Amino acid sequence: MKNIHYILSRTAAVIAVVFSLNSCLEKLPGDYILEEEGMQTFADAEQTLTGIYTAYMSSSLYSGYLTLCPDIQSDLVYAVQGNSNTFGTHWLWDIRSTNAEIEAIYASLYTVIGRCNYYLDKVEALRARLTDDEQIKYLDFYTGEVYCARALAYSELLKCFCKAYDPATAESELGLVLADSYFGDKPQTRATLKASYDFVIGDLKKAEELLDEENDYFDAAYFTNAAAHAIHARVALYMQDWDAAVEHSTKLITSDAFQLATARSYVTSTQTYLNYLWTNDTSYENIWRIGYTTTSYGGAQGSVFLNFSNDFTYYYPDYVPAQWALDLYASGDGRYNSYFANLQTGYAHGLTWPLLVKYYGNEVLVSSMIYHVNMPKPLRLAEQYLIRAEAYCEKGDFAAASADLSTLSETRHTAGGSLSVNASNWKQTISDERVKELFMEGFRLHDLKRWGMGFERTPQAHTQEEGSSLKIEAGNPLFVWPIPNQDIVAPGSQIQPNESNR
Repeated sequence: MKNIHYILSRTAAVIAVVFSLNSCLEKLPGDYILEEEGMQTFADAEQTLTGIYTAYMSSSLYSGYLTLCPDIQSDLVYAVQGNSNTFGTHWLWDIRSTNAEIEAIYASLYTVIGRCNYYLDKVEALRARLTDDEQIKYLDFYTGEVYCARALAYSELLKCFCKAYDPATAESELGLVLADSYFGDKPQTRATLKASYDFVIGDLKKAEELLDEENDYFDAAYFTNAAAHAIHARVALYMQDWDAAVEHSTKLITSDAFQLATARSYVTSTQTYLNYLWTNDTSYENIWRIGYTTTSYGGAQGSVFLNFSNDFTYYYPDYVPAQWALDLYASGDGRYNSYFANLQTGYAHGLTWPLLVKYYGNEVLVSSMIYHVNMPKPLRLAEQYLIRAEAYCEKGDFAAASADLSTLSETRHTAGGSLSVNASNWKQTISDERVKELFMEGFRLHDLKRWGMGFERTPQAHTQEEGSSLKIEAGNPLFVWPIPNQDIVAPGSQIQPNESNR
């Protein structure tokens, strides 16, 4: 049996976050009480945790920059003639250490980490004061959530601001500034890449110990045991720890709590379960979803692909999908119609193109005239199938990899969809499947980096001339984003820059 009381209480707590967004979040920590005197009660701990979840709602993270910038920088989309130049420096690979998006991503992730550290610094003293066994039990669950939240934030910083992990060189490569405490002196130098990844794994193991898998539930708005394993599988893949990637992804794939959204059956008279995943942001395959309401929500990640609210007649996309990526989808692949729609733009050149409607907007929010906003779904079961398939390939088990790829692909197709990989084609197949499934979810740039691959753009109709013929070689320094200049030059800082810093 699921711990229904815990699920309901956590869901209620997260919903309470969004209704108290403006009233309490920026009081954490220290706006109205001394920092040292904060988090004295169980209710204080819940409010501190609330602040962590709300920090993840930032438009600098999953509902905006962190998701969009890596894929716009890659080969997945093209800038349209007449675009607004939003994310233009990423599209052109002219990214500097003063780039506003880079600064915001870096600062927002460290904001999450700072709030986590505040909680962790205070929680043991609070736990020692509590006498209610039920409160102690839930406080331990909350602590597991905080370790998971911190691990995810550090893992995203590793993806964006560090080189790809190579076990042979990780001890000599630069990692992150690892702050594990809110109080006291903070480190001013970067740890090694190995130490940074080990720190993340340590947090995930603590989360896995504290969070009860009986509380795993689809569409969870809070971190669960399943979420910890999902992050662990992803990090293990990036660390080339194939056995661990298989182990942790398997926990999700075999769990009774989750199920892939199918394109073969309907949840409404017009929408398949796969459609509904994107139009309403709800699905049995969502492991962790950031919850929104009509009164509190994050960024409008769909605006740069549609901009239909300009005149409510035509679409004015800044970016359109690359033809090569569209060509990957076979007939009957339900993802194509869930992700794209052939629409006419309002530009003078009259471009008609399959525009990205994956982030058209949550139907409930659209009905309230909130456009281009979807609830981010950073952890989905589909990714776990792709993680395990890739790890199986690296281990030479192509039969197991083929089975995982076929399960995912067949679920996404109205008929057929089986796949088979071997020693000669597996990497290209995995690459193609990750593009088709995870299009514009923020993975492509990091995948190219860890695979040691470059790319070349070929001009498309009515796309911006500058950048449309860009060729990027494998190992280009800007696969690793520059550390923000403001952190490099801060008083007392000894933070080492990346090669891309300029």
